[in-house]
Amino acid sequence: MPASQTLIRGGLVLVGNARFEAVSLLVEDGLIAAIIDGDGPDEVPVIDATGRIIIPGLVNGHTHSHGALGRGGVADDATLETFLAGATALNGQRSTDDLRLSAQLSAAEMIRKGCTACFDLSGELPGPSVAGIHAVAQAYHDAGMRAVVAPMISDRTLYQALPGLLEAFPEPMRAALAAITLPPWQQTLATVREAIMRWPVPMTRVRPGIGPAIPLHCADDFLTACAALAEELDLCLQTHLAETRMQQVAAQTRYGTSLTAHLDSLGLLSPRFSGAHGVWLSPDEAHRLAASGAGIVHNPMSNLRLGSGTAPMRMLADAGVTLGIGTDASNTSDGQNMFEATRLAATLSRAGAAPADQWITVPEAFHMATEGSARIMGLENVGRIVPGWAADLLFLDRDYCHYVPLRDVLSQIVLAENGAALREVMIDGRIVLRDNRILTLDEPALARQARAAAARLDAANTDARLKSEAAACVIRSFCHAACTAHTHT
Repeated sequence: MPASQTLIRGGLVLVGNARFEAVSLLVEDGLIAAIIDGDGPDEVPVIDATGRIIIPGLVNGHTHSHGALGRGGVADDATLETFLAGATALNGQRSTDDLRLSAQLSAAEMIRKGCTACFDLSGELPGPSVAGIHAVAQAYHDAGMRAVVAPMISDRTLYQALPGLLEAFPEPMRAALAAITLPPWQQTLATVREAIMRWPVPMTRVRPGIGPAIPLHCADDFLTACAALAEELDLCLQTHLAETRMQQVAAQTRYGTSLTAHLDSLGLLSPRFSGAHGVWLSPDEAHRLAASGAGIVHNPMSNLRLGSGTAPMRMLADAGVTLGIGTDASNTSDGQNMFEATRLAATLSRAGAAPADQWITVPEAFHMATEGSARIMGLENVGRIVPGWAADLLFLDRDYCHYVPLRDVLSQIVLAENGAALREVMIDGRIVLRDNRILTLDEPALARQARAAAARLDAANTDARLKSEAAACVIRSFCHAACTAHTHT
């Protein structure tokens, strides 16, 4: 079959994530075939990129597609632990069609904000199903995105995960919460394995992963079985690691050591392992992660939204940890804007009057949001514009206010862009956004479906919401007391 070729001509291109040049790009079968000085050949179809700044697509190293249908449903004063207590209120009673719809909504927003690939820890209650996992994978495939779809799985509830939490509740609430259980982990992993063995779409763009939700929410045997499955099937594995101080306090109580040290003792740390957030990691943990080739995905938007803290990115970078950037879910971050997350990754490092040599620089932040996240997803040729790498490209309007006047292009992108200047998006050599319209999704239909689904789900989960709101006061008090006591020991 003849190669499919396209010539992109007239743009200002970020070549090799190192310099901007006025060059043409020859795209062939989804890859950058050549970077050409001048106009290039005339015998292939041409995309006129005059007036455009062309950069590689942003890569979302951590999100949850199920969060899109929960947008606006998280209390203003929610912490991670009270948010987790309300998971059923936000995510309960969902059908396979709801899971597909939520993934489509997430994909649409990511494409509109310049994200061409994502690591999705998709959640389903009470546990994963083959149909649910496949629905999410099909949604990304149809949208034209790259994705790792990693079912988020646990075998312990929040009340079982945090030592002493259940005892903090009065009766009869304690008995009701103790009665909540999740499927046995053996059953859960059997479902995940079956879903992978029968993967519904080509793995060239959308591939499976595995997502043990939070180490404390998984028995040790479960965690080691997840790692074994990841090794056997060549999967990326991602968990939420040291997202809150409460997680590290609970780890000391349960394991007598840090979360990362415990995972290290179980043999989980490896180049296929990544932890989302890493807000409360220590230098020892950073060195363990770096020595094993593991990664951390910075999620500044949800860390701020939930009051979890600010991740020690300079410490992690200096230790040699592979770093990426993520948005987290649209319920806890209120959006899927990777431009915003990238800007925060740079600027938050400057808070508290930190010395300039401790800041995350513009090139570092951009690297994390492209090649760094791609590495964590197991994508070896994504995140840079060089021959042989994926033709995942963003076309920014050079005349938009962010770039007038134009002096330091990369700095102006990282520190000013929010997606407003985005005009076209190409993924795998295919234009998926043009003229303010996503070409792979019917957005008006998705909007109608989402409004109807939200009304139905909110009504169905009213009871669960009231119960979670009642539990939140006790959870907040328990976590504050536990962390305060740990500080004083």
